[in-house]
Amino acid sequence: MLPGDGVGPELMHAVKEVFKAASVPVVFDEHHLSEVQNTASEEKLDRVVDSMKESKVALIGKIHTPMEYKGDLASYDMRLRRKLDLFANVVHVKSLPGYQTRHNNLDLVIIREQTEGEYSSLEHESAKGVIECLKIITRAKSQRIAKFAFDYATKKGRAKVTAVHKANIMKLGDGLFLQCCKEVAELYPKIKFDTIIIDNCCMQLVQNPYQFDVLVMPNLYGNIVDNLAAGLVGGAGVVPGESYSAEYAVFELGLSMASSPPQVLLGTQGSPLSPVLSISEPFPSFTTTFLPFLPLPVLDLQVRTRDLGGYSTTSDFVKSVIDNLHPHYGA
Repeated sequence: MLPGDGVGPELMHAVKEVFKAASVPVVFDEHHLSEVQNTASEEKLDRVVDSMKESKVALIGKIHTPMEYKGDLASYDMRLRRKLDLFANVVHVKSLPGYQTRHNNLDLVIIREQTEGEYSSLEHESAKGVIECLKIITRAKSQRIAKFAFDYATKKGRAKVTAVHKANIMKLGDGLFLQCCKEVAELYPKIKFDTIIIDNCCMQLVQNPYQFDVLVMPNLYGNIVDNLAAGLVGGAGVVPGESYSAEYAVFELGLSMASSPPQVLLGTQGSPLSPVLSISEPFPSFTTTFLPFLPLPVLDLQVRTRDLGGYSTTSDFVKSVIDNLHPHYGA
C-alpha cells in the first residue's frame, strides 16, 4: 500500500477499516513515497519495487508531482510504472446504482498505453525560449496495448473496441498507433473494431457515450478522456483506476487525486468508494464479501460524501458500509 498525498492517507485508512470489518485476509506492506513531503528517494522507490515483486499487487494513492523542474523530468509515479513495466492503464467508467447523473446506465472501459507517448520525459531547450518535447510511439508497445484491449474485450464479453487517435495531424506517430490497432483487430474477428479522432471522441462522449464500449488510445489522450468520462458518472472519486504489466497489478485511488494539490485535504469529505470498487472487481474471492455493501445500499441510504452531492463525512460513509456488512459491528 502506498497512501500517497492529499486525501490518499485518509481514504487508505478507510479501506483498512472496511477490510478489517470484512475480515479480508490481506496484510498491507505500507510504504510512504511522496515528492512533496520529502519522503521520496531512489532507495525508497527500490524498496517499493522489491515489495511489489514479492506480492505482485498494490493499492496506491496519487503521488503528487510538483510542476517545478528540479533536475529530473520523470516523476516517481512514472519511474514506478517503468520499473514495473505497468504498460496498461484501465479505467472502468460505470454508473453507480442509486446515484443519478445526466447520463445513466453507462458502462464503458478506457484503456491507455502509459509508458511512452507524451509522457516519455524527453524534453530539452533547443534554443533560448524554444522547448522540444518528444512524443514517442513504438510499434512494439502499440501492438502490445492493442492486444491487451482486444484480450480484455474478449475476456469481459465486450462487443467493440474503438481506437482513439489524431493520425490526421500526427501522421507518423499516431499513424503508427492506428496501423498497429488495425493489424491486431484482424486477429479478433468476433470483436467489432472502429476508429475515432480524439477531438470528436470527446464531443461524442458528452453527447452520446452509449455508443462506446472499450476505447484504446495513447497515453495523453487516455489521461484526458478517462477524467472526462469520470465526470459522466459522478466524478473522479468514484471511478477506480488499474494498471497492469505482464506480472503485476496496481489498483489506484481512482482519479480523485489527478489534479488535486497535496495541501488541499478534503478533511473528512472524500469518498472511499473508488479504492474499494477497484479492489473488489479483479478478485472474485473478494466480490462475495463486498457485495452486501457495494454502492447500492449505502447510496440508497443517502450517506453521501460532498463529492456525490451529500453532506456526510468519510467516517459516516465507512460506518454505513460496515453497518451494512455487520449491523452491530463495534457495538
